[in-house]
Amino acid sequence: MRVTNRVTNTAMNRKYTTGVNDVHGRLNKAMNRVSSGKAYENAAENPLAYYQGKKLDNQYQDVESKMELISDLEKRLEEQEGGAYAIQNQLAEAQKKVVYITSDSNNGEHTVATVREDFVQRAQFMVNELNSQYRDYYIFGGCDVTTTPFELSIETNQSVTLTYNHTFPGTTTVETMKLTWTLNGDKLEMNEGTAGDLDKIINAMQEQGRVDIGYGLISDRNTLMDTYTGGMNVLAGLSSDAVVAGMKGANPADMKQKVFDQLKESPIGLLAEGILRCDDRMNGGDAGTFSNGMNALIDTMSDTHTRIGIVYSDLGNKYSLLEDMESKLKKQHQSLEAQYKDKLGADPYEAIMDMFSEQYSYSACLQLGSKMMQSSLFDFIR
Repeated sequence: MRVTNRVTNTAMNRKYTTGVNDVHGRLNKAMNRVSSGKAYENAAENPLAYYQGKKLDNQYQDVESKMELISDLEKRLEEQEGGAYAIQNQLAEAQKKVVYITSDSNNGEHTVATVREDFVQRAQFMVNELNSQYRDYYIFGGCDVTTTPFELSIETNQSVTLTYNHTFPGTTTVETMKLTWTLNGDKLEMNEGTAGDLDKIINAMQEQGRVDIGYGLISDRNTLMDTYTGGMNVLAGLSSDAVVAGMKGANPADMKQKVFDQLKESPIGLLAEGILRCDDRMNGGDAGTFSNGMNALIDTMSDTHTRIGIVYSDLGNKYSLLEDMESKLKKQHQSLEAQYKDKLGADPYEAIMDMFSEQYSYSACLQLGSKMMQSSLFDFIR
């Protein structure tokens, strides 16, 4: 009799264990439905809805990644836009100083020295803006986001030199290019540091960073937004598209000359001219020549101010486009969430009721097991 009881209890315990595991599995599944909000855990439960949900999930992940990218691009463009505006504003303030100093009563040695120092400070301010960083990369570095792009050096009564440091794609060597402004008589000149520096600068000005944010066609690269704005492009007032088109056109030499001319008359180039003319005047230069040179500088500053304004406007248009795309993606994001819930979403009330039902079943199983265990031990000892 004792042996029969033991055999029967052993079989019942095995069956009980299987049943408890089954109830516990159903409880875990019900709890997962509540926590995840998913009606199905695998394709076998509802193949059609499951794979439709997977497709929606991929679209959802794509939208989320684009929204995250746009947020990052907006901050970068905001910094670029602020930098272009600051440079334009500094040039406008410098122009007021030029207007002031052209008057014969205001170009005495002390006043000229004060204005010269003002020009130096504004030129250095522009360089600092062109070296601005967002997070850990330089926003005006083009494809090179790790190298500090610009340096400015001023040799009194001699020259003003802008150094551009850049690592081109596919290389690890930092290239150093220089542009130097000097005053030859009453004429401003700009020269390359070494032969080929201008060609390298033009290559850097053609660099682009086109990104798929839902705007344009991924199959046509040229329709995607270019998020790079090189510092030399800002100074010359020429977009990468304009430089690329010019260098690939029938007369690349014309574009090269245009880049040279507009870099010569860039905001830093014009401040360099102001500095050099002040040096010449303080070094005993003719007052009339000084006034004539400064008067001519006023008109050139106006033209350059307009070019920088176009760069600023272009960056603003890109930022506005990003905002529009972000708004569209948010709507798409909400639509996909609704579709996803329809296809794969569990009814929250039903899921919670199922979970509580399975919890009651599991608790009842545990109580039953406790009683069975007591009986079997007693029988075994007896």
